[in-house]
Amino acid sequence: MAKPRRPALPSWTVRQRFTTLYAALFLMSGLVLLALTNVLAGTTVSRHVPGQDPPAQQPGLARAQERVHQLQAQLADLHAAQSRQLLMGSAIALVVMAVISVVLGKAVAGRVLRPLRTVTAATRRISAENLHERLAVPGPADEVKDLADTIDGLLERLEASFAAQRRFVANASHELRTPLTTMRASLDVAVAKPQPAPPQTLALADRLRTELDRVDSLLEGFLDLARAQHGALRGSVPVSLGDLASESLAAHAMDITEKDLTVEADTRDTAWTYGSPALLSRMVSNVIDNAVVHNRHGGRIRVATGTEGGSEGGSARLVVETGGPVLDPAQVARLTEPFQRLAADRTGSETGSGLGLSIVAAIADAHGGRLDLHARPEGGLRVTITLPRAPQAVTSAAEATVPPQTSTTGDIAPPQTSAARDIAPPQTSTAGDIAPPQTTATGDIAPPRTSAAEGGAE
Repeated sequence: MAKPRRPALPSWTVRQRFTTLYAALFLMSGLVLLALTNVLAGTTVSRHVPGQDPPAQQPGLARAQERVHQLQAQLADLHAAQSRQLLMGSAIALVVMAVISVVLGKAVAGRVLRPLRTVTAATRRISAENLHERLAVPGPADEVKDLADTIDGLLERLEASFAAQRRFVANASHELRTPLTTMRASLDVAVAKPQPAPPQTLALADRLRTELDRVDSLLEGFLDLARAQHGALRGSVPVSLGDLASESLAAHAMDITEKDLTVEADTRDTAWTYGSPALLSRMVSNVIDNAVVHNRHGGRIRVATGTEGGSEGGSARLVVETGGPVLDPAQVARLTEPFQRLAADRTGSETGSGLGLSIVAAIADAHGGRLDLHARPEGGLRVTITLPRAPQAVTSAAEATVPPQTSTTGDIAPPQTSAARDIAPPQTSTAGDIAPPQTTATGDIAPPRTSAAEGGAE
């Protein structure tokens, strides 16, 4: 039987806790002081009240004694009234001072905790790109300085660890690819001998070459993933997601033809961002490759680029959608983890290393963006990459130096292939001129339009 969960306690900051503690201590001290004052005042009054009647005296003295008793009673009433007034005034003063103590306690707590806030802010500014920075908190050797020195030691160890990993990334390519190249060259030499090789040997050589290509591709994926995760973004320049998507579609044209896929592309919005061209190209290529490889024969792919917001603080977006059966959102959420793949029966393919979307997520994160995966309600997968938009001045200069590829009519030309159900042909009007693809107000890709002569085509 599961134990009942305790209700979550309110999350208070250390400053709020110190303020509450100061106010509670002051209030308790005031209450104790008020009680002692009341007791002492009552004891003083009681000493003036006679404990018993005096013995019988003469009539004149009796009247005088009675008068004295009346005066003593009036004096006792006066002392009681003064005690009540003192108690009420003290209570009011205690409440006022309690409020003042809360304000002063908050100020004192804030001043005491100011070094901790400084340490926290400095620690948050440190990332993989500036691990060489240190807190270097000055002051006496107190608890705060000990904490700052401990964090500096941790940062020093992290910097050494990251440097070792970067050295591994720099050396792994040469050290691991050299034996692969040697093995591939040995196969080529063995097959290229003057004497014809037996069919079994040729088949074995083809299988070995295929496996070597897979290992080389896996190694390249590991290296890209390591470079992205460790923030290796040297040589950042303006990059167009629209151009990268068009180039990737053209590079996958043969695979698209083999699987008889229909592609709807809307890359009119070039969607400029800022970063490493090599990593961003690998990111877009992995997304397109994932959409092609993990797709059904005769399926469809939708690719769109767009921007949101202004040039300052805006975002550039790449959306890739594939059709297919309805997917489990829980399984889709795990696709960004290394070596995670969905069941092969949804795609009809068992190829791939399971690193594609992991590399995409790492590269997007290294560029200050994010990767979002959503299972479409109608079936298939929607992949959305959101990156910071490049400033307008930078994109204008980049567009002036690298104009987009255009067709004869001036519109951006989509990739062309010869298959009947290849990349979706450009939309045409009744006159046959190329018309740009249409998008909705939200940037989603609208179904392609066809002319009356093409109405029967898919």
